[in-house]
Amino acid sequence: MKQLLILSGKGGTGKTTISSSFIKLSETETFADCDVDAPNLHLLVRPEAEEESTAYLGMPQANINTDTCIGCGLCMENCRFDAISNEGEYKVKPFSCEGCGVCEMLCPAGAISLKPATAGELILYKDHRVFSTAKLKMGSGNSGKLVTEVKKQMKDSAGDVLYSIIDGSPGIGCPVIASLTGVDLVLIVAEPSVSGISDMKRILAAAGQLGVKAAVCVNKYDINNKKYRDNRRIMQGKSHPFYRKNPL
Repeated sequence: MKQLLILSGKGGTGKTTISSSFIKLSETETFADCDVDAPNLHLLVRPEAEEESTAYLGMPQANINTDTCIGCGLCMENCRFDAISNEGEYKVKPFSCEGCGVCEMLCPAGAISLKPATAGELILYKDHRVFSTAKLKMGSGNSGKLVTEVKKQMKDSAGDVLYSIIDGSPGIGCPVIASLTGVDLVLIVAEPSVSGISDMKRILAAAGQLGVKAAVCVNKYDINNKKYRDNRRIMQGKSHPFYRKNPL
């Protein structure tokens, strides 16, 4: 199955609108929304199938059994993430705990254990089409891994299809790198602005490093003719040494 990934580098370029248009015009039967921090493709494609959701377990978190805790304070003293507080009894701050396990190892009473924590929700819509997406739990740091699970869920549910379309997330962080991995082509939706050009360069560089072919769509091209010409020069490999060595 060939995979087309649509990215933007920054928010507000029209990436999701263009993704939904590609899905509609191509009549593809398989697509995904990998913007797990703020998924919104479902608002445009309006899936008709029932939603199937599965809890996604991220890194484990510490849990303190207050009945067996002897109040020695070793856990709080040695937590480098300041994830344990003492307000009458020792408690773990769920948004600070990184699941390293130091507290569990040092606890002389065996009152601390590591338990899997829900990091998000995997969502699948499947009838005559397959739509894979997810919602990351607020404060969770597992976005890249959750994106990988979204793509895996889409691929496992797709069956024998020729191609799929993936709506990626803005930026250049972990979810974008996870989205880029294994795709056949990335379409970068850029805009003719200073920030739009800067972020387009970063996505082009990341795609080049991962060996993924790239194409660029300049959305709202007529709002700034000078910056649109800058977009074109970069796309043609004339104004940046990386692109001269690695033409699109």
